[in-house]
Amino acid sequence: MFCRSGTSMISLIVPAKQQITQISTQLTDELGTASNIKSRVNRQSVQAAIISAQQRLRLYSRTPPNGLVIYCGTVITEDGKEKLINIDFEPFKPINTKLYLCDSRFHVEPLAELLEDGSKFGFIIIDGKGCLYGLLSGNTRSILHHFPVELPKKHGRGGQSAQ
Repeated sequence: MFCRSGTSMISLIVPAKQQITQISTQLTDELGTASNIKSRVNRQSVQAAIISAQQRLRLYSRTPPNGLVIYCGTVITEDGKEKLINIDFEPFKPINTKLYLCDSRFHVEPLAELLEDGSKFGFIIIDGKGCLYGLLSGNTRSILHHFPVELPKKHGRGGQSAQ
């Protein structure tokens, strides 16, 4: 696990249904905010990490089916030198967590949740408008089948003369 002092390590997790353009806009806003950091060294490290994350994000025209994970930041190597790390990948299972953190470490907790129990549960939801069959596995849910129904209204038509 990479760690360092300061807050120049970006953890970015994008769920599958999130638009790349929204994340890109968020990073642009964060880049403007980062210019207010007082420490010159920390400010430059954070800005370099955000720009690096933006460049990685540009490699994707749309979010992959399972989501997208990007880790960017400046780390200190074993020989004491600083090195910019860029890691981007699609998780092996769909991820529903949206995360953007600029911290002193990479946040991998949402990925650890993907490794937890793979039990699957089925569920059925029935209401006055239809029925839905679904599957739940971890924090991922998928709809297997949905069909609407047309039920008659409870309210009868007409007034007293309809008796």
